[in-house]
Amino acid sequence: MPPSAAPNAKANIFRRFGRNSRASAAVEFALVAPVFFALLFAVIETAIMFFASQVLESVAQDAARQILTGQSQSAGYTSAQFTTQVICKQSQPLFNCNTIGVDVESDPAQFSNLAITNPVTNGSYDPTKLKFNPGTSCSVVTVTLYYPWQMFVTGLGYNISNLSGGIRLLSATAAFRNEPYTGVCAT
Repeated sequence: MPPSAAPNAKANIFRRFGRNSRASAAVEFALVAPVFFALLFAVIETAIMFFASQVLESVAQDAARQILTGQSQSAGYTSAQFTTQVICKQSQPLFNCNTIGVDVESDPAQFSNLAITNPVTNGSYDPTKLKFNPGTSCSVVTVTLYYPWQMFVTGLGYNISNLSGGIRLLSATAAFRNEPYTGVCAT
């Protein structure tokens, strides 16, 4: 083979390789796929989290109705009984009933005297701060449910968690005045 033919053969190989497009779709997919799947999983996780938040909101409204009408007070529920008898029956199978926090606070007269407990300490959920005081007839009450929702896509750069450990604390609150189930409210 003449010496000038060797560089020419190498140039032909590179030209043929550059014109060959049989595997270009696979290479393009390999470049785009990680970003596409990360975005897809982030959208799905966000949708599921918003769905769970809406379910928690519905459970809070139904639980508040039990207190508003005096059914919880007449049954003499403690916090644990209220959680198992009222909350857990409505929240299965989406939530783990053992981790739903219930905070019920009341004041005999005014909404402005109520303070909702913040159950977050040093970036962690602390359910020991929650109270259970459903009040009496005509009391002003807030019912707040908390649920620590584990996020999974946070490692891909999408992080909407608000607690340490990739957890988003979901909350739902209902504020109302109890009905006069034992008589007439004083105005």
